[in-house]
Amino acid sequence: MPSPVFDQPGLEVDVDQLAPELERGSVVLVDVREPYEWDAGRIDGAVHLPLSELSARAGELDRDATLVVQCRIGGRSAVAAQALRQAGYDAWSLRGGILAWDASGRPLSPDGGVVADH
Repeated sequence: MPSPVFDQPGLEVDVDQLAPELERGSVVLVDVREPYEWDAGRIDGAVHLPLSELSARAGELDRDATLVVQCRIGGRSAVAAQALRQAGYDAWSLRGGILAWDASGRPLSPDGGVVADH
């Protein structure tokens, strides 16, 4: 099933593709990092769903939404996005993770938020 938002091959989208879609509200950003990582800094508007809880809580996600999964550098989010795709979701992984978001100069929440080490 082709994505209504991202019309491209592969599993990943980059920060420049994600940012305008977040502003439009056309995607749901799912942060699969650990709670301490989430607490240190996050992308505003993200939904926190730690990777360890994904299989048990995936039903909380809207099956009709385009999901972009994000972690620190992209490894965990790629695993999560692939699992979500296999379960029938339109899921993508953020290339470079929150580190790429932060490196692009985009803000983290709360004010003064940082990317935690994993």
